[in-house]
Amino acid sequence: MNIKIARDILIIATIKSIPDLKRQPLLSLILGLVGALPLFFMTIFGAQISHGLIGAMVGSVSFSGLLAPIQDIAGDRYLKIREMLVAMPVHPFSYAIGLSLASLIISSPALLVFVVLALWLGALTPSSLLWSVIILILCWGTLSSLGFIISTYLQKASLSTVNNLATLLGFALTFLPPVYYPEEILGNLSWMALLFPTSNAVGLIRIYSGLLGASVTMISVRWLILLATMTVCGAATLTKARWRET
Repeated sequence: MNIKIARDILIIATIKSIPDLKRQPLLSLILGLVGALPLFFMTIFGAQISHGLIGAMVGSVSFSGLLAPIQDIAGDRYLKIREMLVAMPVHPFSYAIGLSLASLIISSPALLVFVVLALWLGALTPSSLLWSVIILILCWGTLSSLGFIISTYLQKASLSTVNNLATLLGFALTFLPPVYYPEEILGNLSWMALLFPTSNAVGLIRIYSGLLGASVTMISVRWLILLATMTVCGAATLTKARWRET
């Protein structure tokens, strides 16, 4: 079963990413521009670009993880592709991760550019790169699961409604919490950054890069919250998501 799930994930990710890249080679550039737009304004107003680059990394992962399940599942349902996959059958976990992985593949060129720039400007260090990759994967997995759960509970919503909701959630989780800006700006409310997987991930990467000071206890708390969020969302995907329409 595990081998089949892994194989289905790779197949779905391939058929959902490679054709799109061939038909629309500029798609990766467009997705990158969404994450880079705040960097443009930060440069103009003289803000610290290092915070923005880490935010762009997490923002790219967040958008690809959250929007892909919501938008693609709605589109597949509209085109009757999802019913074909259900009849095969395909495990919902394979379908959800395959869709999210496809979007991650499409956005990976922009993510790579952000990582290279962050290393060049000192926002990331070589020693923190491995930790950053692990944190990004956990953040991506959390939001992928969340997006899949939301999409499967919107069976009756129109395609435009689902797309608008996905975009709104993506912007809310990326631009409202301290992702592109330092959480210190929140003052006494800086603890709220721990509640969002996006801002919590940014905070951890900043800690390992030396941009944010934190005690061992606080680092442990951040990791526990991130892992707990990932576990809860992943378990909900496997047990609560509505795979077959009723």
